[in-house]
Amino acid sequence: MLNKKMLTDLDLDGKKVLVRVDFNVPLKDGVVQDDTRILAALPTIRYLLDHGAAVILASHLGRPKGKVNLEFSLKPVAVYLARLLVAPVRFADDCRSFETKKAAKTLQAGEVMVLENTRFYPGEEENDPEMAKDLADLADLFVNDAFGTAHRAHASTVGVTEYLPAAAGFLLEKEINYLGNAIEDPKRPFVAILGGAKISDKIGVIENLLGKADKILIGGGMANTFLAAQGYAMADSLVEDSSVETAKDLLAKSQGKLLLPVDMVIADAFDAEAKSQTLPVADVPAGWRILDIGPETVKAFGAEIAKAGTVVWNGPMGVFEFARFAEGTFGIAQAVAESTSVTIIGGGDSVAAINQSGLADKITHISTGGGASLEMLEGIELPGVAALTDK
Repeated sequence: MLNKKMLTDLDLDGKKVLVRVDFNVPLKDGVVQDDTRILAALPTIRYLLDHGAAVILASHLGRPKGKVNLEFSLKPVAVYLARLLVAPVRFADDCRSFETKKAAKTLQAGEVMVLENTRFYPGEEENDPEMAKDLADLADLFVNDAFGTAHRAHASTVGVTEYLPAAAGFLLEKEINYLGNAIEDPKRPFVAILGGAKISDKIGVIENLLGKADKILIGGGMANTFLAAQGYAMADSLVEDSSVETAKDLLAKSQGKLLLPVDMVIADAFDAEAKSQTLPVADVPAGWRILDIGPETVKAFGAEIAKAGTVVWNGPMGVFEFARFAEGTFGIAQAVAESTSVTIIGGGDSVAAINQSGLADKITHISTGGGASLEMLEGIELPGVAALTDK
């Protein structure tokens, strides 16, 4: 990884360590619905406890917009964490008050305290130095293990590093290593699979990957804009008119690296129960819309994936929330799972697809951060990583 301090570089015995984790998990009626992100933070938390540290955990949850909103309280997450650690976990009702500072002072080695949602304060997203200092006052050292927010310069990710020695936790280190190596030094052929609705979200990614990948397979709604740029009639399909010229430029620059769908599953409405048929991309009739890639495209993309040394996948191939239009995405998931290459999946929807397909254990690395993994693929330095202490 970059020349930054790691968790293993720190002397932890008797120290209080503030850890920025990503506990932004789905809650329903105060119950954790998916614990993937909590589980991902456990190796760092356990290592700190085993090495004589007192651990103070900070995270955001949802978008409370800088106000206290108990619907977004981290209390249920603290209760859940206590069950996973099989140890008591204290909970602080806020992250800046005199009471919280007092509680942090009395925290002993081997004990854990979870702070209330950092985004209950406007200072968090503004990277306010006062808020950063309040957080830093709780501890001796800072560890960032929240890859999911590493692309944000907030008080709890960047500001706090002005006041405390800062290192990367195990999860952050793993994410940067996998994604960084995939882009800078991939085992070749390097195949990138990009999907999702909009090309405008991924222009920077495609431009960066054109110089690095051997093949870029394009599916999802964004493929329609490329097909429109090639002159195909897209009927009622989602097309970003403002990006058609950009798509033309990218195709011209791509020297055959960009692979587009050859057939499509189309529907007469955006509806799970819509009539559907599979046709070549040149034959989309008026009044119909493309909602998935077709079987010939799955085969063609699968052949590229089978030859790859490294595969990075970000974004679904169609409207996989509707069972009938999920076959393309699940077909690609199958191909990626069967590949003998280094396979990396990033982005919420692709991760959800691989989990639903039951193939997650066949993937080398599943990223916990959608926005952060996209920015890495785009070649952008993440502020949360840049701010860590150099070795």
